[in-house]
Parts: sequence; C-alpha cells; structure tokens
Amino acid sequence: MLVAEPSALLPAADHAAVTATVMDNNPGMTEDTAGRILDQALAFVATAARNPLVPIAPSRTVDEGWHALVLHTAVYARLCDRLGAFVHHYPERPDTARQGHDVIERTVALLAAEGYAPDPDLWMPPSDTSVPVAASCGHSPRCGPIEPSDVVLAGAA
Repeated sequence: MLVAEPSALLPAADHAAVTATVMDNNPGMTEDTAGRILDQALAFVATAARNPLVPIAPSRTVDEGWHALVLHTAVYARLCDRLGAFVHHYPERPDTARQGHDVIERTVALLAAEGYAPDPDLWMPPSDTSVPVAASCGHSPRCGPIEPSDVVLAGAA
C-alpha cells in the first residue's frame, strides 16, 4: 500500500505559512516538529472528512496543527472544499476522563486505513506532554471533531 503524503494536501506556500504559525505559537519549536504536527493535522482532517460518521478526535499535539490550519481561514476553506466536506472544530478543555487512549487508537487506526502514516510521537493522550504545545484543547468523540449533522458534504444543499 502506498503511503499518502499529507503535505500534498496543501500548496507548498500554504504549508510553509501554516507551519510558521505552529512555530510562532510554540516558541522554540523546530520547523521539523511543526511540520510533522501540521502533516498529522492534515491527515486527521482528511480522514475526518472521508469518515464523517466515525467518532474520532485528534491528540492534543495534533490539535495544535489543526488550530494553525483553522487560523488560516482561506487555506482551511480551500482544503475542506478539496476534501468534499467541511470539518468543524469543537474545542473542549483537556480531560483524561473523556479523552481516553481508545479514541486515539481508533483515530490512528483509521488514519492508517486511509493510507496515512501516523506519527506515534504525536498521537498521545492529553496527559502526555512529551511534545509541549500551546493548545490547551482536547476532543472527545461526543464533541466532535465532526458530527454528522454538521458535515456539509460536497454537492449537498
């Protein structure tokens, strides 16, 4: 099976701009780490768009990349248009009682099934801060990242 390159989901200039936002929000973070975080966020958004009925959620670290994408509203809107669905972001405060490792495992498995290579260092539960990020946001399957009623599929009116 070929591994999909999440960075191919954005033009190079957009990828560089969003990577820079991840770095700006996390002083001292290397460009390599910021790029890895963005790539995992891109894989997550693409997977969520293709699987709107499956309850998945990003790790706290990957969510940092999603936040940077959302801040680039035009880039994010074009990405979602290309994916065929707008993936809404529903933030919650991190809570290990709601955001267990099971949702991370399910999400990582679905990313792999979609052809992406999950970066295991970035898919940790909210309590793991081995990759420090500014985001203090978590997700449980109930809050999102998407709900079927909130997904606008391409061609649907």
